[in-house]
Amino acid sequence: MSKPVEKVDRSKFKHKHLLGISDLNAEEIEIILQLADYYADNLDDRSFKPDILKGAIVLTLFFEDSTRTRTSFEVAAKRLGADVANLDMRTSSESKGESFMDTILTLNSMMRPDAIVVRHKEYGAPAFIASKVPCPVINAGDSWHEHPTQALLDALTIRRKLGKIDGLKVAICGDVSHSRVAASNIDLLTKLGASVNIVAPPALLPEKLKDGVQAFDSMEEGLKGCDVVMMLRNQYERMEAGLIKSEAEFFEQYGLTQEKLTHANKGALVMHPGPMNRGVEIADDVADDPKRSLILEQVRNGVPTRMAVLDLLLKGKF
Repeated sequence: MSKPVEKVDRSKFKHKHLLGISDLNAEEIEIILQLADYYADNLDDRSFKPDILKGAIVLTLFFEDSTRTRTSFEVAAKRLGADVANLDMRTSSESKGESFMDTILTLNSMMRPDAIVVRHKEYGAPAFIASKVPCPVINAGDSWHEHPTQALLDALTIRRKLGKIDGLKVAICGDVSHSRVAASNIDLLTKLGASVNIVAPPALLPEKLKDGVQAFDSMEEGLKGCDVVMMLRNQYERMEAGLIKSEAEFFEQYGLTQEKLTHANKGALVMHPGPMNRGVEIADDVADDPKRSLILEQVRNGVPTRMAVLDLLLKGKF
């Protein structure tokens, strides 16, 4: 049962922006998850329209393609009563030679947004924007660095299904070294008391490991004792050519199949942040397994998680 919204101690969340899980401590993560849990409990109630952000303008700037993240931020903001301006930055004046900074300053001057949600291929771009505008900035993914709301919604999904994160063992498998989802999830899960196995070909393993993290280049070994198996997309846009010889060979060694899943704990759950490449990192019957796959629940939990983030960063202004 989620904690009632009036019981969530917002005063302990003092951040102006959400730029990364690295900026949050365990207590602050808990505050977000408690509030997200409340919104998740009410998500199917069409009459539930808190309108706590009525009059707010939320600007989304996506310099990379996105379906799930962009749409769920838009739905989250509208469910809270905000107006949303979605800009496709691939057709912006940057394509005519305008500098990134001038683009941001122009949009801020034009719209006076109350929050900016940004995804960018460059490491640290959201932090740069946060240094130039007066409103909260939310990182919707920057390069291979961080994707904090994805890690938060993944944690919410695990907790709503298993009741806890502390003490669990989670395997994160695939292109770990280039994945911002992996980076944020590893940080969040270990802060909340889980242990993490990362499983990947040697060329796709990170050079340094956090405490509580073990690395494996074998699915059989890496999945042993795991309660949750999280698969990742191969980030071809960020990796050097040739690191993956063929998708068929990758699937044979590292794609999640029902047979490989037997090495995890009985009843282990399956996750994937999307978009999925079926037959590359995950088999159809695993992705669609009605008892073990949490993939659609992850998609669903994106909205309440992002409602919680917008609530915490903006509610005091409206």
